[in-house]
Amino acid sequence: MFKPTPNPPETQANPETDPTSPYTSTTSRKLHEAAERALDHYLCPGAHIMGSVNEPARMYLANPAYNTESLLANASESLGSASEMLNNFAATLDPAHRKTALGIAQILMLGELAVNQALDHVELNDE
Repeated sequence: MFKPTPNPPETQANPETDPTSPYTSTTSRKLHEAAERALDHYLCPGAHIMGSVNEPARMYLANPAYNTESLLANASESLGSASEMLNNFAATLDPAHRKTALGIAQILMLGELAVNQALDHVELNDE
């Protein structure tokens, strides 16, 4: 079958056959590309991180603006929730593993009690 149009040109120039290519061989082009990736990685580290639409809760960042009372109240709620979830999970386990889960839940509960006691001793600052 006769083809009236020639084949389309290659999308990438072959450095061995293209007289305008700055690379003397395929290996030099690969080395150049690797060097560019390395430079981009070290000199522009934020360029590869995708931006997130969701902002993280600022309480979980190292933010000195949060007062001790807010942090303790949040820790108390988190420990209480974790303890409750673990108690519910322990109810579904066989007896050998249930004791381990209940022991962990008890440690969480003791941590919650300590945080609550610290919260009771926090002096409120009038801001």
